[in-house]
Amino acid sequence: MPTERMLTVVPGVELWVEERGAPGATAVLLVMGAASSGLVWPEPLVDRLARDHRVVRYDHRDTGRSTAAFEDAPYALRDLATDAVAVLDALDVDRAHVVGMSMGGLLVQLLLLDHPDRLRSATLFCTGALAGAGGEPPPGPSEALLAWWATMAEPRDEAAELDWRVAHWQLLHGSGLPVDPAEWRETEERVRAHSGGFRSALAHASADPGGLDRGAELSGVAVPTLVVEAPADPAYPPPSAQHLAAAIGTGSGGAPARLVTVPGMGHALPAGVLGPFGDVVAGHLAAVDAG
Repeated sequence: MPTERMLTVVPGVELWVEERGAPGATAVLLVMGAASSGLVWPEPLVDRLARDHRVVRYDHRDTGRSTAAFEDAPYALRDLATDAVAVLDALDVDRAHVVGMSMGGLLVQLLLLDHPDRLRSATLFCTGALAGAGGEPPPGPSEALLAWWATMAEPRDEAAELDWRVAHWQLLHGSGLPVDPAEWRETEERVRAHSGGFRSALAHASADPGGLDRGAELSGVAVPTLVVEAPADPAYPPPSAQHLAAAIGTGSGGAPARLVTVPGMGHALPAGVLGPFGDVVAGHLAAVDAG
Protein backbone atom coordinates (compact mmCIF):
# COMPACT_ATOMS: atom_id res chain seq x y z
CA MET A 1 0.00 0.00 0.00
CA PRO A 2 1.19 3.55 -0.63
CA THR A 3 2.74 5.40 2.27
CA GLU A 4 2.87 9.19 2.55
CA ARG A 5 5.08 11.54 4.52
CA MET A 6 6.28 15.12 4.64
CA LEU A 7 10.02 15.59 4.19
CA THR A 8 12.04 18.73 4.98
CA VAL A 9 14.36 19.47 2.04
CA VAL A 10 15.65 22.88 3.17
CA PRO A 11 14.78 24.85 6.30
CA GLY A 12 11.18 25.96 6.08
CA VAL A 13 10.30 23.83 3.04
CA GLU A 14 8.51 20.50 3.30
CA LEU A 15 7.59 18.27 0.37
CA TRP A 16 4.79 15.72 0.26
CA VAL A 17 6.24 12.33 -0.75
CA GLU A 18 4.52 9.04 -1.54
CA GLU A 19 6.09 5.58 -1.86
CA ARG A 20 4.66 2.32 -3.08
CA GLY A 21 6.02 -1.07 -4.16
CA ALA A 22 8.61 -3.35 -2.61
CA PRO A 23 10.89 -1.44 -0.17
CA GLY A 24 13.89 -3.57 -1.14
CA ALA A 25 13.48 -3.16 -4.90
CA THR A 26 15.36 -0.65 -7.03
CA ALA A 27 13.88 2.82 -6.65
CA VAL A 28 12.14 4.87 -9.34
CA LEU A 29 11.80 8.62 -8.71
CA LEU A 30 9.05 10.34 -10.73
CA VAL A 31 9.68 14.06 -11.36
CA MET A 32 6.63 15.94 -12.64
CA GLY A 33 6.45 19.11 -14.72
CA ALA A 34 5.97 22.75 -13.76
CA ALA A 35 3.14 23.71 -11.43
CA SER A 36 1.98 20.07 -11.32
CA SER A 37 1.40 17.92 -8.26
CA GLY A 38 2.87 14.45 -8.14
CA LEU A 39 -0.72 13.22 -8.31
CA VAL A 40 -0.72 14.04 -12.02
CA TRP A 41 1.25 10.80 -12.49
CA PRO A 42 -1.57 8.39 -13.43
CA GLU A 43 -2.36 5.73 -10.85
CA PRO A 44 -2.24 2.85 -13.38
CA LEU A 45 1.27 3.86 -14.45
CA VAL A 46 2.51 4.21 -10.87
CA ASP A 47 1.00 0.85 -9.96
CA ARG A 48 2.56 -0.81 -12.98
CA LEU A 49 6.05 0.43 -12.16
CA ALA A 50 5.52 -0.52 -8.51
CA ARG A 51 5.15 -4.20 -9.44
CA ASP A 52 8.92 -4.45 -9.71
CA HIS A 53 10.23 -1.25 -8.11
CA ARG A 54 10.02 1.06 -5.14
CA VAL A 55 8.24 4.01 -6.75
CA VAL A 56 8.53 7.50 -5.28
CA ARG A 57 6.55 10.53 -6.41
CA TYR A 58 6.34 13.91 -4.73
CA ASP A 59 4.94 17.43 -4.92
CA HIS A 60 7.36 20.17 -5.96
CA ARG A 61 7.46 23.30 -3.84
CA ASP A 62 4.29 25.35 -4.41
CA THR A 63 2.31 22.35 -5.66
CA GLY A 64 0.00 19.85 -4.01
CA ARG A 65 0.58 19.56 -0.26
CA SER A 66 4.14 20.89 -0.30
CA THR A 67 5.14 24.24 1.18
CA ALA A 68 4.03 27.42 -0.56
CA ALA A 69 7.54 28.84 -0.54
CA PHE A 70 8.07 31.20 -3.46
CA GLU A 71 6.30 34.29 -2.18
CA ASP A 72 8.39 34.44 1.01
CA ALA A 73 11.61 32.91 -0.31
CA PRO A 74 11.96 33.06 -4.12
CA TYR A 75 14.00 30.22 -5.59
CA ALA A 76 15.47 29.17 -8.92
CA LEU A 77 14.19 26.30 -11.03
CA ARG A 78 17.55 24.58 -10.51
CA ASP A 79 16.72 24.44 -6.79
CA LEU A 80 13.95 22.02 -7.66
CA ALA A 81 16.60 19.60 -8.95
CA THR A 82 18.35 19.87 -5.58
CA ASP A 83 15.01 19.02 -3.96
CA ALA A 84 14.92 15.75 -5.90
CA VAL A 85 18.31 14.76 -4.48
CA ALA A 86 17.11 15.72 -0.99
CA VAL A 87 14.14 13.37 -1.42
CA LEU A 88 16.51 10.50 -2.28
CA ASP A 89 18.70 11.38 0.71
CA ALA A 90 15.75 11.47 3.11
CA LEU A 91 14.56 8.05 1.92
CA ASP A 92 18.07 6.53 2.09
CA VAL A 93 18.08 5.82 -1.67
CA ASP A 94 21.65 5.65 -2.95
CA ARG A 95 20.76 5.34 -6.65
CA ALA A 96 17.44 5.53 -8.46
CA HIS A 97 15.94 5.30 -11.90
CA VAL A 98 14.66 8.84 -12.50
CA VAL A 99 11.78 9.68 -14.85
CA GLY A 100 11.14 13.32 -15.78
CA MET A 101 8.29 14.93 -17.71
CA SER A 102 8.38 18.47 -19.18
CA MET A 103 10.12 20.72 -16.60
CA GLY A 104 10.84 17.51 -14.73
CA GLY A 105 12.84 16.41 -17.76
CA LEU A 106 14.97 19.55 -17.52
CA LEU A 107 15.55 18.85 -13.83
CA VAL A 108 16.58 15.26 -14.59
CA GLN A 109 19.11 16.59 -17.10
CA LEU A 110 20.64 18.67 -14.30
CA LEU A 111 20.80 15.51 -12.19
CA LEU A 112 22.59 13.73 -15.04
CA LEU A 113 25.20 16.48 -15.03
CA ASP A 114 25.60 17.13 -11.31
CA HIS A 115 24.63 13.85 -9.61
CA PRO A 116 25.25 10.99 -12.07
CA ASP A 117 26.31 8.75 -9.19
CA ARG A 118 22.74 8.92 -7.82
CA LEU A 119 21.09 7.74 -11.05
CA ARG A 120 20.71 4.14 -12.22
CA SER A 121 19.04 5.43 -15.37
CA ALA A 122 17.16 8.43 -16.75
CA THR A 123 13.95 8.62 -18.77
CA LEU A 124 13.07 11.95 -20.40
CA PHE A 125 9.82 12.73 -22.21
CA CYS A 126 7.70 15.70 -23.25
CA THR A 127 10.76 17.88 -22.76
CA GLY A 128 13.66 19.46 -24.62
CA ALA A 129 17.40 19.74 -24.23
CA LEU A 130 18.92 22.24 -21.84
CA ALA A 131 19.87 25.46 -23.61
CA GLY A 132 23.23 25.32 -25.33
CA ALA A 133 22.90 21.84 -26.82
CA GLY A 134 24.34 21.63 -30.32
CA GLY A 135 22.43 21.39 -33.55
CA GLU A 136 19.52 23.36 -34.95
CA PRO A 137 17.18 24.43 -32.12
CA PRO A 138 13.72 22.85 -32.48
CA PRO A 139 10.57 24.98 -32.70
CA GLY A 140 8.94 26.34 -29.57
CA PRO A 141 5.41 25.82 -28.22
CA SER A 142 2.43 26.23 -30.52
CA GLU A 143 0.82 29.65 -30.87
CA ALA A 144 -2.43 28.31 -29.43
CA LEU A 145 -0.66 27.08 -26.32
CA LEU A 146 1.26 30.33 -25.85
CA ALA A 147 -1.99 32.28 -26.14
CA TRP A 148 -3.59 30.05 -23.50
CA TRP A 149 -0.63 30.45 -21.14
CA ALA A 150 -0.99 34.23 -21.47
CA THR A 151 -4.34 33.94 -19.64
CA MET A 152 -2.86 31.93 -16.73
CA ALA A 153 -2.92 34.78 -14.21
CA GLU A 154 -6.41 36.07 -15.02
CA PRO A 155 -8.79 35.99 -12.03
CA ARG A 156 -11.30 33.11 -12.08
CA ASP A 157 -13.63 31.53 -9.55
CA GLU A 158 -13.07 27.87 -8.70
CA ALA A 159 -15.51 26.53 -11.31
CA ALA A 160 -13.97 28.66 -14.06
CA GLU A 161 -10.48 27.64 -12.95
CA LEU A 162 -11.42 23.98 -13.27
CA ASP A 163 -12.76 24.61 -16.78
CA TRP A 164 -9.56 26.52 -17.68
CA ARG A 165 -7.37 23.63 -16.52
CA VAL A 166 -9.41 21.01 -18.38
CA ALA A 167 -9.16 23.06 -21.57
CA HIS A 168 -5.42 23.43 -20.96
CA TRP A 169 -5.01 19.65 -20.80
CA GLN A 170 -6.95 19.30 -24.03
CA LEU A 171 -4.52 21.67 -25.72
CA LEU A 172 -1.52 19.86 -24.25
CA HIS A 173 -2.92 16.49 -25.32
CA GLY A 174 -2.66 17.50 -28.97
CA SER A 175 -4.54 15.95 -31.85
CA GLY A 176 -2.74 12.61 -32.07
CA LEU A 177 -5.32 10.55 -30.16
CA PRO A 178 -8.94 11.05 -29.09
CA VAL A 179 -9.53 11.79 -25.42
CA ASP A 180 -12.56 12.36 -23.21
CA PRO A 181 -12.36 15.75 -21.42
CA ALA A 182 -13.90 14.02 -18.40
CA GLU A 183 -10.56 12.28 -17.91
CA TRP A 184 -8.79 15.61 -17.40
CA ARG A 185 -11.60 16.90 -15.18
CA GLU A 186 -11.22 13.85 -12.93
CA THR A 187 -7.44 14.42 -12.76
CA GLU A 188 -7.84 18.07 -11.79
CA GLU A 189 -10.52 17.29 -9.21
CA ARG A 190 -8.23 14.70 -7.59
CA VAL A 191 -5.38 17.23 -7.51
CA ARG A 192 -7.67 19.90 -6.05
CA ALA A 193 -8.82 17.55 -3.29
CA HIS A 194 -5.23 16.49 -2.57
CA SER A 195 -4.02 20.10 -2.49
CA GLY A 196 -6.90 21.59 -0.53
CA GLY A 197 -7.78 23.83 -3.47
CA PHE A 198 -6.18 24.98 -6.69
CA ARG A 199 -2.56 26.11 -6.33
CA SER A 200 -1.31 28.98 -8.49
CA ALA A 201 0.99 28.14 -11.37
CA LEU A 202 2.76 31.49 -11.10
CA ALA A 203 5.53 30.39 -8.70
CA HIS A 204 7.25 28.10 -11.20
CA ALA A 205 6.49 30.50 -14.04
CA SER A 206 8.26 33.25 -12.06
CA ALA A 207 11.21 31.22 -10.74
CA ASP A 208 14.72 32.15 -11.88
CA PRO A 209 15.61 30.04 -14.97
CA GLY A 210 19.34 30.71 -14.58
CA GLY A 211 21.70 27.77 -14.71
CA LEU A 212 19.72 25.83 -17.30
CA ASP A 213 22.05 26.74 -20.19
CA ARG A 214 24.20 23.62 -19.86
CA GLY A 215 23.14 21.64 -22.89
CA ALA A 216 26.71 21.36 -24.22
CA GLU A 217 27.61 19.27 -21.15
CA LEU A 218 25.10 16.57 -22.04
CA SER A 219 27.57 15.02 -24.48
CA GLY A 220 29.48 13.58 -21.52
CA VAL A 221 26.49 11.78 -19.94
CA ALA A 222 27.24 8.09 -19.34
CA VAL A 223 24.07 7.14 -17.42
CA PRO A 224 21.75 4.91 -19.50
CA THR A 225 19.16 7.35 -20.84
CA LEU A 226 15.88 6.84 -22.66
CA VAL A 227 14.25 9.69 -24.57
CA VAL A 228 10.58 9.16 -25.43
CA GLU A 229 9.27 11.14 -28.37
CA ALA A 230 5.69 12.43 -28.18
CA PRO A 231 4.95 13.32 -31.83
CA ALA A 232 1.76 15.28 -31.04
CA ASP A 233 3.33 17.39 -28.26
CA PRO A 234 2.48 21.09 -28.80
CA ALA A 235 4.79 22.27 -25.99
CA TYR A 236 7.96 20.47 -27.19
CA PRO A 237 7.05 19.62 -30.79
CA PRO A 238 9.18 17.44 -33.05
CA PRO A 239 12.08 17.32 -33.50
CA SER A 240 12.60 18.25 -29.83
CA ALA A 241 13.07 14.65 -28.72
CA GLN A 242 15.51 13.91 -31.57
CA HIS A 243 17.46 17.06 -30.71
CA LEU A 244 17.62 16.02 -27.05
CA ALA A 245 18.66 12.44 -27.79
CA ALA A 246 21.36 13.65 -30.19
CA ALA A 247 22.84 15.86 -27.44
CA ILE A 248 23.26 13.08 -24.88
CA GLY A 249 26.31 10.90 -24.45
CA THR A 250 27.95 11.55 -27.80
CA GLY A 251 31.23 12.79 -26.38
CA SER A 252 34.24 10.91 -25.10
CA GLY A 253 33.20 8.51 -22.35
CA GLY A 254 29.52 9.15 -22.92
CA ALA A 255 26.70 6.69 -23.60
CA PRO A 256 24.32 7.74 -26.40
CA ALA A 257 20.66 7.98 -25.46
CA ARG A 258 18.05 5.62 -26.89
CA LEU A 259 15.11 7.28 -28.68
CA VAL A 260 11.68 5.61 -28.82
CA THR A 261 8.44 7.07 -30.21
CA VAL A 262 5.01 6.52 -28.66
CA PRO A 263 2.60 7.10 -31.58
CA GLY A 264 -0.03 9.77 -31.06
CA MET A 265 1.32 10.91 -27.69
CA GLY A 266 1.06 14.59 -26.80
CA HIS A 267 2.16 16.55 -23.75
CA ALA A 268 0.10 14.46 -21.38
CA LEU A 269 -0.46 10.97 -19.99
CA PRO A 270 -4.05 10.01 -20.86
CA ALA A 271 -5.29 6.45 -20.55
CA GLY A 272 -4.80 5.89 -24.28
CA VAL A 273 -0.99 6.11 -24.09
CA LEU A 274 -0.36 4.42 -20.75
CA GLY A 275 -0.05 0.95 -22.27
CA PRO A 276 2.63 1.69 -24.88
CA PHE A 277 4.34 4.32 -22.73
CA GLY A 278 4.43 1.99 -19.75
CA ASP A 279 5.87 -0.78 -21.93
CA VAL A 280 8.70 1.48 -23.08
CA VAL A 281 9.59 2.77 -19.62
CA ALA A 282 9.29 -0.59 -17.87
CA GLY A 283 11.42 -2.20 -20.56
CA HIS A 284 14.13 0.44 -20.12
CA LEU A 285 14.21 -0.02 -16.34
CA ALA A 286 14.32 -3.82 -16.64
CA ALA A 287 17.14 -3.72 -19.17
CA VAL A 288 19.24 -1.45 -16.97
CA ASP A 289 18.59 -3.57 -13.87
CA ALA A 290 19.49 -6.74 -15.77
CA GLY A 291 22.65 -5.22 -17.19
